[in-house]
Amino acid sequence: MPEIVTPDADLLKRAVRTFLNADAAPEYLETPGALTFVAVSTEETVGWCWGYHLPRPDGSSMLYLHQLAVAERFRRKGIARALISTFINSGRAAGATKMFLTTGAENTAARRLYDSLGGGLAAQGPTVNYWFLL
Repeated sequence: MPEIVTPDADLLKRAVRTFLNADAAPEYLETPGALTFVAVSTEETVGWCWGYHLPRPDGSSMLYLHQLAVAERFRRKGIARALISTFINSGRAAGATKMFLTTGAENTAARRLYDSLGGGLAAQGPTVNYWFLL
């Protein structure tokens, strides 16, 4: 099983290149509330997840998982589960009481994973995602 770690600037650079095909911004690691975990196996970046611990106006806080990815040849080995569990445990330790994420309706593998971890569909019914270019 790969090790799940909080990345330094070099590991962040490798993960962003691997999973976003982009250049990393090392200052991201200093962003308040940012949570990032990387799965590494003998110097190979095999998975990652990132998101945010967000304060709420009522004094509570929640997690937002923005992305979870595992390299194709490493899938179905428990890596995604370990990444999400680490993300959740980190947020719980920081005081978060809820977590949300979005996934494609047809992404049955991801939905099975989220269901098996105790996640449930949003109570407000069907949702639609919007993106704004700023």
